[in-house]
Amino acid sequence: MPYTAEISRTNPGCFIFLVDQSASMSDPMGAGEVTQQRAEVVSDAINRLLTELSVKCAKEEGVRDYFHVAVIGYGHNHVGSAFQGTLAGRDLVPLSEVANNPARVESRTKKVPDGAGGLVETSVQFPVWMDPVTNGGTPMTRALGYADSLVANWVEAHPSGFPPIVLNLTDGESTDGDPTSAAIALASHATADGALLLFNLHVSGTGGTPVTFPDSDEGLPDTYAQLLFQMSSVLPSHMRSYAASQGHRVSETTRGFVYNADITSIVEFLDIGTRATELR
Repeated sequence: MPYTAEISRTNPGCFIFLVDQSASMSDPMGAGEVTQQRAEVVSDAINRLLTELSVKCAKEEGVRDYFHVAVIGYGHNHVGSAFQGTLAGRDLVPLSEVANNPARVESRTKKVPDGAGGLVETSVQFPVWMDPVTNGGTPMTRALGYADSLVANWVEAHPSGFPPIVLNLTDGESTDGDPTSAAIALASHATADGALLLFNLHVSGTGGTPVTFPDSDEGLPDTYAQLLFQMSSVLPSHMRSYAASQGHRVSETTRGFVYNADITSIVEFLDIGTRATELR
């Protein structure tokens, strides 16, 4: 059974987030009274996920290094680490170092139940590791190649571990050539537990209905959407089960792909795409 390797401090997992930082990511996320930039929504979602991962892996002695994490931005003539602060310029970082080194901690307002059926605003602490950046084109082929080099070293060091998971979040077509070959090369890496998992999320501002975790490219609106679908890995069974529990229709050929994502589906995509097996 692939994708069942135990994740432990001696055999950690690996998450690589590829984040489109092109100029179009400054466009609004969708229609409505409150409109955020796509880049802001994506960076908020990743910062929140890094906090949740840190909490999930926290024990009495501190955060355990069950995962190593990279956040790679790609935009104007640049592909590289999107971490800010102490971690700037670093690629794959042990989770304990991520947890202990946010660039800053912001105070944010959040609505919570007041116990009487209503909502009340409260202030929460929000650690920030990456900021929204928007500039230039979408060098997706280079970004996939960058991830390829990280993964090659990772697999060599952890040959029996849970396969690396790469999550690509983008709002546009690649501007440095067809990324298919780079995606195939990246997905060819494998550990004894299975092939690398490459998941793709297309961020949209159109306000249409998101296409979440489809099992075929029928109904996708254009060749670009079909390309991202073909680049995406089939969800392992434990991720399919979790996606089904969240109300998604799944089959054995369901892929880790969301098209025309809104804020809710971005958060769900990251949640489902980073579901690991049991931590030891």
